Amino acid sequence: MSETKKTAGADAVEVPEQATASPEPLLKVQGLVKHFPIKKGILQRQVGAVKAVDGIDFDVRRGETLGVVGESGCGKSTMGRLITRLLEPTSGKIEFDGHDITHLGTGGMRPLRRDVQMIFQDPYGSLNPRHTVGSIVSTPFRLQGVEPEGGIKKEVQHLLELVGLSPEHYNRYPHEFSGGQRQRIGIARALALKPKLVVADEPVSALDVSIQAQVVNLLDDLQDELGLTYVIIAHDLSVIRHVSDRIAVMYLGKIVELADRKSLYEAPMHPYTKALLSAVPVPDPRRRGAKSERILLKGDVPSPISPPSGCRFHTRCWKATDICTTREPALTALKTGHQVACHHPENGPDQAPESTAVLETAREAIAIVDVTPPAAAKAAVAGDGPDTGAATPPAGAEGTGKE
Repeated sequence: MSETKKTAGADAVEVPEQATASPEPLLKVQGLVKHFPIKKGILQRQVGAVKAVDGIDFDVRRGETLGVVGESGCGKSTMGRLITRLLEPTSGKIEFDGHDITHLGTGGMRPLRRDVQMIFQDPYGSLNPRHTVGSIVSTPFRLQGVEPEGGIKKEVQHLLELVGLSPEHYNRYPHEFSGGQRQRIGIARALALKPKLVVADEPVSALDVSIQAQVVNLLDDLQDELGLTYVIIAHDLSVIRHVSDRIAVMYLGKIVELADRKSLYEAPMHPYTKALLSAVPVPDPRRRGAKSERILLKGDVPSPISPPSGCRFHTRCWKATDICTTREPALTALKTGHQVACHHPENGPDQAPESTAVLETAREAIAIVDVTPPAAAKAAVAGDGPDTGAATPPAGAEGTGKE
């Protein structure tokens, strides 16, 4: 618990000491938008747009790890490419280390490339098969005109050793390595110039489970050793829980919840977050006791070309009311460090108590499925464990997600 101190003056207020001592965020994003135009006809007239990222706000503090989760197609990877300036934003503002980099060109971004690096999702497609590992990892030094002490080769071999590879791999080609080893090569390339910010776009999704833990632990160790700041994009909630300090949940181009790891997993506020957490498998279901149901969201994610009006999740939400169809909820802090964009949040005060009539479609938006294994179910009947029978989904459906 951080102590509090009072500011000087007549209107003195108590401010957490940790908040006053914390420096400015390394990365600050305001109203970030990216629309991909849809063109048709001979004249290539624009007839619509894919609203991949549609107005998001967040910041990343120095030395922390921000995890970004959500379903496929929600805009996570696009957001990662925007903040590294691999894509040009449609609108909004991106500040890195106090500098506005929103619309910097290639020349303007070149000096900042030393400080902002990206680890790509596909370890097979992100490495040039014609180049040796030594050539791939040394490319940042040549592009930035940096000559490390002791020479580039010695530094590259040190980087390979740092990520768990042998210095003897310097002259080998990417096809000679496994998927996990290739991802380590990509990590070594990203860390070559000792960046301040690393954006990792699903760094372990292409790897098998036995290798995932090794790569995740490697990223964790490198952060402690080099003082890195991470933005890690993933769809695996168990991986995100292990590595993140704070977590942003995205749905259809919007951030619907942003909170620290403990608060998000123990008391999720957005119904979508609660549904996501209910899908996380637990090796021993008896640890969860009665919480052994899974929320199944019916229907598909709406098209980002024409997202629903109001709250974008209302078409699949079991708590949706009339206000959810007309008014878009703002991302609001309902607890210290816990922001949510919802009119009727879980584990928090109702933000629209005047709207009580649940939509007819909301009553059929989800199903709760009993996932208790037969052995555990028999034990519960015999009195050796809790009763975990399936429940009927009410308007404010109970039952998921917390371990």
